[in-house]
Order: sequence, then structure tokens, then C-alpha cells
Amino acid sequence: MSKRFSGGGWVFAVIAVVLIAFAAWFLVQRARKADQARPAPVAAATAPVPAPASTAPAIAHPIEQAQTAPAAASTAPLPALGDSDASVLQGLAALAPGSDVGAWLVHQSIIPRIVATVDALPRQDLSPFILPVRPAKGSLKTQDANGQKVVDAANAARYAPYVKAMQAVDSQALVDWYVHSYPLFQQAYRELGYPHAYFNDRLIAVIDHLLASPEPTGPLAVVPYKEGFAYADPSLQSLSIGQRTMVRIGAENEAAVKAKLRDLRARLVGSGLHKGTAAPAAATTAH
Repeated sequence: MSKRFSGGGWVFAVIAVVLIAFAAWFLVQRARKADQARPAPVAAATAPVPAPASTAPAIAHPIEQAQTAPAAASTAPLPALGDSDASVLQGLAALAPGSDVGAWLVHQSIIPRIVATVDALPRQDLSPFILPVRPAKGSLKTQDANGQKVVDAANAARYAPYVKAMQAVDSQALVDWYVHSYPLFQQAYRELGYPHAYFNDRLIAVIDHLLASPEPTGPLAVVPYKEGFAYADPSLQSLSIGQRTMVRIGAENEAAVKAKLRDLRARLVGSGLHKGTAAPAAATTAH
């Protein structure tokens, strides 16, 4: 049978956004004209506003240390954040040629939505109103086994198009684009309610959080919850929305996702820099 899973099966699309540094492989359509007024900020109620600080905390992962290609992404001037949707779509369209998944993306306030979603993944839940992607089709597949319901092994196939598209994205080209566009992400993070925090530090922390997702073996038992299902194992159900979804996509998909995350993380922190190039010392950034 099929039924909705508590927390929303479409959240895998959100995690995919993180994997390719903000929806690169979702964006395969050419940009449409940005002729609509800028919508109201999407994340005003998604995170508590931190107490004012007199000085900015130390930056652990400055964007300047990211590993970029010799001929990095476009050097064209960036648009204003409120006018960036068409530019973002156009700039990322070439990163996933041949994929027909552009309809998954919400084409308004793309960067603010991405930033708010990334920030929310380590929490227990997130609001669907901040998502940069539309709900994915389909629902959780379960089967009866030994007197209980378990996630059907066939459920993992629902995520195959996501994983295939993720793997097709050139990680270096993606990082180059992100580094070039970073001021827009930082501005969106400030406007989210973190005037003294650094978005790239938050991104690295979220990637590390997803990499720490457990890797259970064997069928995953579920129980009825509200109008859907929840994990029967309290230790799994108590995970963040990001980690619960990583578990849900199946062992093979989770391994592929983590491999991509590790690749992106290495490039973002500059671990592939040439020998002899000193990277800035890491520091803990308050969040």
C-alpha cells in the first residue's frame, strides 16, 4: 500500500537541493522573464532571530578558501537579490543537461527559499511554505512483514531520478557557480534573521549533519501517525527532518547522496588545494 510518511516524502527533494548546493540540477529550463513583483520574505517565521551581537563571530569556512577551477564561473556582475530569480535559473540551467525536472522548482524567491530550507534541515520539521521545490509525486510504499508494516524495498526506486540527476552534476562547476553567487546567499541569510552569522559555515554544518545520518540495515518498521506513518523506532523518529529523510531513501541511495556530499564539502572547504597552500585555520562559528 502507499501512504504519506510523517514529515513529507517530498523532503528528499529538499535534501537534493543541499547536495548540489541549492538546486542546480532542478534548474534545466531557461529563465522566464521576472515580471512578477518580489513576494514577501518566505522565511520570516522559520527561525528565531538571534540576540544582537556586538561583533561578528569568527568565520570557520570563508568562501575564499573554496576550491575553484582556474577559469571559474561567470565574472558578470550579480543582480540584486530581489531580481535574481531569472539569473539563478539561467546560470544553473547548463549544470544538468538532459534532465527534465525544472518543473520541481518554485521560481520565486529561489535563493531565500534555498537558504531558509538549508538552515531548517537539522531541525525536527520545516514549513512547506519555505521550500524551493514543489512536492514530489508519489507516496511511501509499505508492506506487511511479521505482523508489522515496514517500508517496502521498492520505495527506494521513487528517488532514482533524483539520485541520477544529482550524480550527473559536475561538482566543480557547481562550486564555481556557488562561489560566484555567494554574496546573494549571504544577504539572504542575513535577512533570514542571522545578521552576524556566515552562511557558508551553516552550509558546511548542515552537510556534516546529513553525513552523520544513521545507516540502518534491514526493513524499517513504521506505525500510523496522524494521516501518514512514522518510524516505529523512537531513535529514528527523533532524528531531524533531514536525517529522517536520508534514512528513508534507502541504503543505496543514501550512500550515493553521502558520496556527493563529501565531494562537495571537500571542494567547499578547499581540502583539494595544491600542496603548500595554507588554508585558514578552522574556528567555531556561533549559530
